[in-house]
Amino acid sequence: MDAFYASVEEREDPSLAGHPVVVGGDADSRGVVSAANYEARRYGVHSAMPSAQARRLCPQAIFIPPRHALYAQISQQIRAIMQTYTPLVEPLALDEAFLDVTASQRLFGPALEIARTIKRRILDETTLVASVGVASNKFLAKLASDIRKPDALVNVEVGGEQAFLDPLPVSRVWGVGRRTQELLERIGVRTIAELRQRDKTLLDELFGKTGEHLWRLARGMDERPVVAEHEARSVSHETTFCVDLTERAVMRIWLLDLAEQVAARLRRLGIAGRTVHIKVRFHDFRTITRSMTLVTATASSQDLRRAVDQLFGPRLDVALEPVRLLGVGVSGFDGDSEQQGDLFAAPPSREANVDRVLDSVRERFGRAALRRGVDPRRA
Repeated sequence: MDAFYASVEEREDPSLAGHPVVVGGDADSRGVVSAANYEARRYGVHSAMPSAQARRLCPQAIFIPPRHALYAQISQQIRAIMQTYTPLVEPLALDEAFLDVTASQRLFGPALEIARTIKRRILDETTLVASVGVASNKFLAKLASDIRKPDALVNVEVGGEQAFLDPLPVSRVWGVGRRTQELLERIGVRTIAELRQRDKTLLDELFGKTGEHLWRLARGMDERPVVAEHEARSVSHETTFCVDLTERAVMRIWLLDLAEQVAARLRRLGIAGRTVHIKVRFHDFRTITRSMTLVTATASSQDLRRAVDQLFGPRLDVALEPVRLLGVGVSGFDGDSEQQGDLFAAPPSREANVDRVLDSVRERFGRAALRRGVDPRRA
């Protein structure tokens, strides 16, 4: 979806059209930008940026607190459209998903026609604009969906993958952040074609395990399957930032917010999990994960926030390296089945009641209507 949160807000309030719109935390506090429309992006505003910095770059921007419950409701509507054409839908976030339509083409025609139909239906039924990429694997499809935003429809035909990739700047390859790009430029690599022409041994020497990753993607190779949500063995949310994060306090705020989103999703699904994990991906695509197993399964926001705080504690030193992605997930579901009430169970805890009230208020008034505080001194 193109500038999803901001586009939803413009749809809800047409007077915002044509103005720079920033969805995120308070610019007068330690808030963070969740999304910015294309008018705001012209001033250099982007997601994950501190709201105070966004205000300095674009003083005339209209700041709106996020309404995640509304975005989730619209996301479900969009996902239902997708699932009309294939059950193999793998959500990446509220505003993005992979679809495998290999087996759907007998019913609905070629993949490109399915893409056109989905794009048109999203516009007709939500008045929102989607950008779609069609390709033989995830990496190429994702790249194709991004390359001509907004309102893009890009088809990478089978056999034309290399012709599509070669002219693009090397920064378009997953894992090529600012530092990796600088190293590649030192050896004369500025395009994907030039990266493809470099010897794999040289890339391995320069980047270690990441070298093979770069070598494969430069050739359009990506074997990851599309994993439908109902087949997943964990519930997770992750966010990739347009500009790498460097402040630990901002990273912690994002992780706690992701924990809230995961907990709310667990409660909507009626399941609970015991294993909590976080993911941190650095600028050079090196990824670390940390996990812990709780004594009992939970869907409590506070339980997940406490676990995330422990996992992101002082022993996890990320202060010196820029971070491009953060994620939070829960697995270890009890029998992978829905929770069943206990006739003789104790009354709900205070935290369970807080979650219930939060879910109810947010469902009716939006996620920004009621929020837990974050103490920046603990970051």
